[in-house]
Amino acid sequence: MLTSLKAAFRYFSSVVPFRLGPALITTVVLVTLLLWPVPEGLQPKAWGLVAIFLTTIVAIILKVMPIGVMALMAIVVLSLSQVTATSSKGAIEDALTAFDSPLIWLIVVAILISRGLKKTGLGTRIGLMFISLMGKRTIGVGYGLAICELVLAPFTPSNTARGGGIVHPIMKSIAITFDSDPAKGTEGKVGTYLALVNYHSNPITSAMFVTATAPNPLVVDYIAKATNQSLHLTWTTWALVMLLPGLLCMLAMPLVIYLLAPPQLKATPNAVRYAHDEMARMGPVSPKEKVMLGTFLLLLLLWADVPALLFGPALKLDPTVVAFVGLFVLIITGTIDWDDVLSEKSAWDTLIWFGALIMLAEQLNKQGVIKWFSVGMSEAIVASGVGWGGTAAILVLVFVFSHYLFASTTAHISAMMFAFLTVGVRLIPPEFVVPFMLMMAAGSSIMMTLTHYATGTSPIIFGSGFVSMGTWWRVGFVMCVVNLLIFAVVGSAWWKVLGFW
Repeated sequence: MLTSLKAAFRYFSSVVPFRLGPALITTVVLVTLLLWPVPEGLQPKAWGLVAIFLTTIVAIILKVMPIGVMALMAIVVLSLSQVTATSSKGAIEDALTAFDSPLIWLIVVAILISRGLKKTGLGTRIGLMFISLMGKRTIGVGYGLAICELVLAPFTPSNTARGGGIVHPIMKSIAITFDSDPAKGTEGKVGTYLALVNYHSNPITSAMFVTATAPNPLVVDYIAKATNQSLHLTWTTWALVMLLPGLLCMLAMPLVIYLLAPPQLKATPNAVRYAHDEMARMGPVSPKEKVMLGTFLLLLLLWADVPALLFGPALKLDPTVVAFVGLFVLIITGTIDWDDVLSEKSAWDTLIWFGALIMLAEQLNKQGVIKWFSVGMSEAIVASGVGWGGTAAILVLVFVFSHYLFASTTAHISAMMFAFLTVGVRLIPPEFVVPFMLMMAAGSSIMMTLTHYATGTSPIIFGSGFVSMGTWWRVGFVMCVVNLLIFAVVGSAWWKVLGFW
């Protein structure tokens, strides 16, 4: 009997389009939650919505199927269960509400724009340029990779495309040039160090610009809602408040990693020659690269509201409008074509899963679940006797380090952030709410440092074999603490100088 069951399990595991073990666990979670007594203060339908939401998060964490499929599952289950409405028509309308959000389309269009970086070769050229300027020593190569990340960050809302698709191939090529190859067991020469710098640049730059990673606009939206629209972070404001602590993190990060995972090879003069040779092979800057660079500068000016500052508010444009303008410019100039737009799977995948997760978070708020949770958490913290400073620290630290349980920053932010912000508004004195909000915004990217599955960039770099899991987790924890300390100490002082509290 047992043998037959094992054989059946192996058969279904080989033919079904999902991971059978995690799928069974997810099903058990859903059934358990649905059978669980409805907590006091919630309606049965609201608890059903919680069950669907938590099951979706569990399915994403366990990687039952691609995140887009899991999001589609949530839409189907919510529509069939009718936990948000009294009919399937009303339920499907609720399930699709987020897909007309300008926020989602900003992310999708910006990902489409970033495709031009790879197609034109401009991203590679920028990286090689910095390596040629700073690559005489291994730590200089590290800083070159970090600066490349920083320059690309405002224009690449897919941190995976930036860190894993643009910077990582450059890093691998440099490592191989110095015979630092995991296949040969020589990754410790320079590869381990450069891979870690390649990765840890990614969360810091993601924290510095609204357009540097997909979930940041969602963070902006949550902060605005939690503060009743009294704190609405524009592109410019976000960049300004994150500028000084972000730059200090970028300055410290290669040095800290140099101490934690020192390269065996300290001097790398060949890196400069490699960069020059590659740029020579690429030839002069092509017309399409020039158009791409000009489009980036246009986007930066418009996202920073420079025309509005110079000529008046009539020229102020919504960030999503700006993104569509940039995409249209790239298409009509032939820099990218319509087939590029249609084949950019990551953009359309993001549209599905991001829209579904935003929808679930909004429905939880409408059904009163977020308020119920925040009130309960507030009461627990008050009962513990912790002061407002301890409350703020607990909320930030629990939110950040709970990312060990998540394989998606968007899923984590959708699941927890708004509730934590709401609790903060309830328990922290009004004059200190803004620095708490800014710490939470920074923490939503800093938490990517922790694991090899923390965000889409991490499995790409970890999978290249340059860093062991133990080293990855050890360095990740230390860098998370260092980054949080810099933002808490320097950031708070900087925000005071800027007049935010």
